[in-house]
This record gives sequence, structure tokens and C-alpha cells, in this order.
Amino acid sequence: MISSPSLPRYAAITLGSNSFNMLVAQTVAGKPKVVAKYKRKVRLAEGICADGMLNETVFARGLDCLEMFANMLDKEGVSRDNIAVIATATLRSVTNADDFCAAALPILGHPIEIITGLREAELIYQGMAATTHGEGRRLVIDIGGASTEFIIGDGTQLLLKSSLPMGCVTFNHQFFSSFPFQQLDFDAAQRQVELALGTYRGELIKYGWHGVVGASGTVQSVVELLNARGLSETITPAVLKQLQQEVFAQSDISMRDIIGLHPERAPTFASGIAILLALFNLLNIESLHLSGGALREGVLQQLADRIVSSVTASV
Repeated sequence: MISSPSLPRYAAITLGSNSFNMLVAQTVAGKPKVVAKYKRKVRLAEGICADGMLNETVFARGLDCLEMFANMLDKEGVSRDNIAVIATATLRSVTNADDFCAAALPILGHPIEIITGLREAELIYQGMAATTHGEGRRLVIDIGGASTEFIIGDGTQLLLKSSLPMGCVTFNHQFFSSFPFQQLDFDAAQRQVELALGTYRGELIKYGWHGVVGASGTVQSVVELLNARGLSETITPAVLKQLQQEVFAQSDISMRDIIGLHPERAPTFASGIAILLALFNLLNIESLHLSGGALREGVLQQLADRIVSSVTASV
């Protein structure tokens, strides 16, 4: 049997529509142990132009983050053979995604893999299942910057998956570009969520679930805020309605008077709350808990399995 010290460090890099993330890990007792985390709010989806291209400013912002990741890979001693680089909704949709991937290749020394929404949903569920305790059938919701994934599973068995074109960055641009925010903005966002769900709403409700788990920065921002206030981490309709009222009461778009809200999360906070409120209403959700992991943890687990198999085969 191979001991953990003989296994190399590896890194999962995910290029989301809101954040770029990198987890560096080493296998300990058969499981990935994260030894370093790096994250930057790149907000890639902000740069989608009317012609479908990613604008120069955001294009450069993304590459700048990858430069930082590359430096950290060197610092952490991670070989470029032992990384996975996964991109999601924005790079799935922009017409110059190939240009971005080509520019990123010499920086990272590894190609970017642009995955489908359904593949993203699978990895999100794997990341959740590997990190989150719970029994029975669960609905997993991951609100990203430009897409939202819905997965129903039981244990390691995935029963239903979907990826829909709605997210906190794109909704921010569509419905929350004019301050102060009003009920009309939230109502318009809910109509769009209902439209995006379409017939899939009935499928989800038909399957049913015992509990709901939320993965993503939107849910994380609410849980961080609740923690800062010394409150329960459980997200309920009452919690979301209270936060909506606090958004309405803000005198500045910085949202600086919302206690417990990190400034980095403020730009997409209102749109995230709007999507959550709409989903609670449309899917009759009573409560939601934060997942221990999602996409990047799912990618990390797959990478860990591959490296363990490779090292085992070479011995």
C-alpha cells in the first residue's frame, strides 16, 4: 500500500462566472486534504458584450488571476501534470472562449477544459456528497454567476440533474443595475427564474426531497452573515425576507450597513437574494443548509482518484 507522503500535491482550478478558485491538496488516509486555497472575484460574466464576446477588460482580469494561480502552483510545489482546470457557464457561452483558453495555456502550462452544464451538475453533486453529512434524498442548488445547477440525489446516486441559464452576475446586470433597489426588481427576477425553470419545476417537485443543500457564493454569503450575527446557519423564507428588507433600506450601493456582509460579496448580494427568494417560493422550500463542498471539491476528488491510480500503477 502507498503511504500518503509518496503521493504528490495536486490542484483543482475552477473558472466560474463569478469567482476563480484554486484548491491545492495532498491525499491523506485515502482522501484529499486541502493544504491551500486561493480565490478571486473575477466576475467573468460581467464582461459578456452584446456581440457575445468577452470584453478586453474582463479578459485581462481573468488572465491576471491565472498568473497569480500559476505563481501559487510554483510556491506550493504542484507539477503542471497534476492539475485540472475547469471552466463553466461564461466560457461555455462567449464566442472568444478559444482565444481566452489559448492565452491562458502558456500561463498555466495546462489546457482549460470547458465542461457542459450537466457535467458541472455531476461534479457539484460529487463535491457535496464527499463533504456534507446527511441522509435521504437531497436537492442540491448551486447558484453561480451565470448558471444555476439543480441536482437531486440519494447518497452517491444521482437521480436528476439540470443546468439553467440564470446566475447572480447576469441577474445583477439584468435587474439590479439601477440603485436603489425596489420590490419591482425582485418581482422581475422571480418572473425570470420561473421562466428559466419552465417544465423542470414540475419535475423537481415530482421527485421530492428530504432536505435542501445550497452550494455557491450566494448561499455562503448568507451563511457568513448569519454566523457574524450569531444566528442559526439555516436559511429560511423569513431570513431571506428580512435580508430583502435590509437591501431596500440601504442608502448606498456598497450595502455597507448590512451587518455581517463581506464587502467582496456586496456587488451581487441583492441578485443572489432575489434568486434564492424566487426558488424558495417556486419550489416550496422551507429551509436550506450550506453544502460542505461543490464543484471544486468534486474536481479535486476526481483528480485525487486519478493520481492515486497513476502512482499505484507505476509501482
